[in-house]
Amino acid sequence: MPFSVQAPTGFPADTWPAYAGDPMSIEPMPVPWMEHIPRHIPLTRGRQLFIDDYLIASTDLKRNFYSAVKFAGNPVLCPSTPQELSPVTFPWMDEEKDEQALCYLGNGGIFFDAKKNRYNMFYTAGWRGGLAVAESTDMLNWTRSDIDWKGNILLAAGANAAGFDNSIWLDNASSLDDERIKYMVCRNGLAHTLSTSSDGRSWSQGVPTGPAGDYCSFFYNPFRNVWAYSIKQDGPRGRCRWYSESPDFLTGADWASRIYWTSADRYDLPDPAIGAQPQLYHLNACAYESIMIGMFMLHLGPENDVCVREKRPKTTLLSLGFSRDGFHWHRPNRLPFIAATHRDGDWDRDYLHSPTGMYAIYRDTLYFPYTGFSGMAPNGVRGMYCGASIGIASLRRDGFASMDADGQGTLTTRPLIVSGHSLFVNTQCETGSLRVAICDEDGNEIPRYGKAVCDPISADSTCHAVRWKETRDVSAVSGEAIRLRFSLRNGKLFSFWVSSDEAGGSNGYYPSPFPV
Repeated sequence: MPFSVQAPTGFPADTWPAYAGDPMSIEPMPVPWMEHIPRHIPLTRGRQLFIDDYLIASTDLKRNFYSAVKFAGNPVLCPSTPQELSPVTFPWMDEEKDEQALCYLGNGGIFFDAKKNRYNMFYTAGWRGGLAVAESTDMLNWTRSDIDWKGNILLAAGANAAGFDNSIWLDNASSLDDERIKYMVCRNGLAHTLSTSSDGRSWSQGVPTGPAGDYCSFFYNPFRNVWAYSIKQDGPRGRCRWYSESPDFLTGADWASRIYWTSADRYDLPDPAIGAQPQLYHLNACAYESIMIGMFMLHLGPENDVCVREKRPKTTLLSLGFSRDGFHWHRPNRLPFIAATHRDGDWDRDYLHSPTGMYAIYRDTLYFPYTGFSGMAPNGVRGMYCGASIGIASLRRDGFASMDADGQGTLTTRPLIVSGHSLFVNTQCETGSLRVAICDEDGNEIPRYGKAVCDPISADSTCHAVRWKETRDVSAVSGEAIRLRFSLRNGKLFSFWVSSDEAGGSNGYYPSPFPV
């Protein structure tokens, strides 16, 4: 039977999402922000994306969702060091002793290091190996960091060091230097600990979380100012996710208050070649602009004993969900965001993983690192966990979904409250045009911001200022209830936002800063 979820101890009752979860249910999660839309929607920060109808009052445009595009130079990081190429040597892992040739994210983490002006990728060197780090200036070309005599290894392999699975967050916003790097590690498949570090070489004493499954992770929700813990725990329908949260990372270790979160639902379809019921293997999440993005790792089978016998990796796919509170997930597009090839011999044949942090921004592009398993080492040895490398997939900035016009179409927003002096759009209409009118709450055009006096935009730009004949300054309507009416001809509209920055800075949320 469904059970009622009360705010666990330490969770503010007025902010805890009201949700009655039923692990037996095959229905998708509710999306309460669509049931309780404010009369006037405040746009306080971030680019506004069209991943749902939250902002839309009426439209005849068509919404399209997009998958990430794999980099032609993949994989960007292959097993090459002795630690990465060697088979497992720990006697307590004898059942996995033949697994070899792996550098994989698992969770790990991907973040821009503002102090060093470079991207850091935290990954695992070798199966159940050490915590390692690679760096890049453009997200496509990676080198292993030269830390000291250990090469690029931050924590050595072993249950009491790097552990099994891990999750890592580079907290550029931390006011405490010794908590700048936050780390979760699975010690023996059941117990996790949380610790922090200033440099990744010396770590605080681990704080135990309590029992859980392997492959847990965490993320920061800036909309509610909490650290959230994505906990793997089986339910009546197999692998699923449980949830806990805390305003403080280390004090959030008490997972006794965890509650059921989400799992695969009836819209997650089996792989026809396998026929197994999909399960939610993992859920990573992070903020992007004005929303939260979730990476759903769906396990499509076969189960481990079959993969061991057939010496092949598990089949998974990575798809996206979107949230406006960080707890409830809207999953309107079930196609893979990043797909495995399922072809024997390919580096990303199957068992795809995404990292903590999920993405990084470079110029006008979002980059998504991911792990793929081939099931085969360079020396020909095969195994369920053999042959893992890391690749990159990319997406246009804000490019998760667009509202499209084939011919002429319009989109009118719900009443909005904005602040700032310039309106910006992300649009692709170089063979068409986009005009914007600012209307009052009743939908009447404000003359100086009308469609007829708007300079038509015919461009492919991720950040384009809207101008009218007399002005581009919209501060006259700041704080007022307005509607925006977009008139689009033969093009795509990805997002809009109002900014106080002449260059179009959105003041949005991201897991880490990025070079401008």
